[in-house]
Parts: sequence; C-alpha cells; structure tokens
Amino acid sequence: MATNTAELLKKVRRIELKTKGLSNQIFSGEYHSAFKGRGMAFSEVREYSMGDEVRDIDWNVTARFGHPFVKVFEEERELTVVLVVDVSASDSFGSTTQLKKNMITEICAVLAFSAIQNNDKIGVIFFSDQVEKFIPPKKGKSHILRIIRELIEFKPEQKGTNITEALRYLNNVVKKRSIAFLITDFMDKDYSNGLKLASGKHDLVALHIYDQRELEMPAIGRVKFVDPETGSTQWINTNSKRNREAYSRAGQERMNEMKLSCQKAGVDVASIATHTSYITPLRNLFSKRS
Repeated sequence: MATNTAELLKKVRRIELKTKGLSNQIFSGEYHSAFKGRGMAFSEVREYSMGDEVRDIDWNVTARFGHPFVKVFEEERELTVVLVVDVSASDSFGSTTQLKKNMITEICAVLAFSAIQNNDKIGVIFFSDQVEKFIPPKKGKSHILRIIRELIEFKPEQKGTNITEALRYLNNVVKKRSIAFLITDFMDKDYSNGLKLASGKHDLVALHIYDQRELEMPAIGRVKFVDPETGSTQWINTNSKRNREAYSRAGQERMNEMKLSCQKAGVDVASIATHTSYITPLRNLFSKRS
C-alpha cells in the first residue's frame, strides 16, 4: 500500500511539474483572454491623463478638487470552471504514444493550473454512462493536486458513455453560469440535445480526444476487435482494402457528426490525437475565442 501511495505521489508530482510549467509559460495569458470575467467593476479614481475617455470622468470628485479625475474599472475576473471528464472504458485505448486517459489527465491539469493562476474556482465531474463523482469547485493548489490524484487513480463503476446525462447533471449541480470543458472521445450515440441543453446555461467547450487507429486500420491480417464499453467482439480481416476503407469512412463520419453537433449547439471544439501534442490545438482554441 505504501509503495502504491509513493508511486501515486510520484506520478502526481511528475504531472504537476510538466503541466504547471506549460500553464505558466504558454496558457495562462491566453486562458485569461479566451475566458472573460463577468464584467467591469469600479476600482478607484485617479487624475485625468491626456487620452482618457471623457465619459469616465468622475464629476463629483472633479468638482471637489477643482481638476478632472477619472474612474478606473477592473474586470470582475473570478470564474467557476468545471471539467466534465469522460472516464468510460474506451478512454483506456491508445495505439501509439499514450492512452487517451493519460492525455486527458495532462490536459485537465493544464486547465486546472491555468484556472487557479487566474483566481478561478475549478471543479470536476467524472462520468461514464452515469455520473461517477463530483468534486465541487474550489481554489488552491492542494485542491488541484487532489484533482490530479483522482484523475490518475479513479476507477469508474460503469464502462459505457452517456454525455447527455453528464451535462444534465452539470446544469443541475452548478447553478451559476460557468466555463465547462467537456473532455471526451465522444464514443456515444446521441449527445446533441445534451450539448444544446448545457450550452444554453454555461460556456461549454468540447475537447475531443481520439486515437489515430479510430480513423485508420493497418493491414495486419485477421484481428479480433473488442468494444471496451460493451465487451462485444468481432473478427476483421484487416488485409482487405474494402474493410479498411469502410472502417476509415465510419470513423470520419463519426468525427464529422460530432463537429456538426457542436456547431449546431454553439460549442467550440478542438480535436486532439493521442500521438500529437495537445499544446497547438489548445492554443488555437484559446486564440479563436480571444
């Protein structure tokens, strides 16, 4: 048990070092620009300088001192961020560099550190075909490290995927408008209504995590394919060009349907493959929203 705990702490520390550094160097400012606060709040008054807006002049203070003063406003920055994280069995797949689950963990850590650097609260909803766990939004480094620990070692009760159920839960449990990151491989049949429902209340952003083998099948003879969520199996002759083309077509259609559903719901989406870096897709997503 002690060895397992020590190993877990090592993994947490490794992820913290990598993702906190990325957040500091790359994402913090872009995150701030991409996700705006609730508005502007009065901060202080200062003497008028050439170029200041005339409409910002505080006439009461100006009259009292006999020369112009202007009001200074600051963005009301504090936001609530919720990571809606897919922990279904299909996230344990990965054909090349890493599992989808490992990439999801790193991305969540980067977003979490970016959030606390901007003084935002962050919470997590873990879901499969049911809501598995909810960690309410809070601030602070110890809270982030708890989230990372959970991401590494969490074991779901169920194997399937129900995105709509997770987003319905988000709407019920988080009362005020939040920034919600839906992080999933979208291995679900019908989630379009869930996307519309959640995006009507929250600023919903989708991160689609996929493996290249979900879009292309190598020619390696007869292979047994196992659906990790249902357990169903099927033997496929991967040497058949027709089978490979049909497989690729089905994968591409799934991705196209996902993008169309997000577009119709007004949800920004970034697709990130496990064999590539997530830095560029995230930066592109942030800059598109700035």
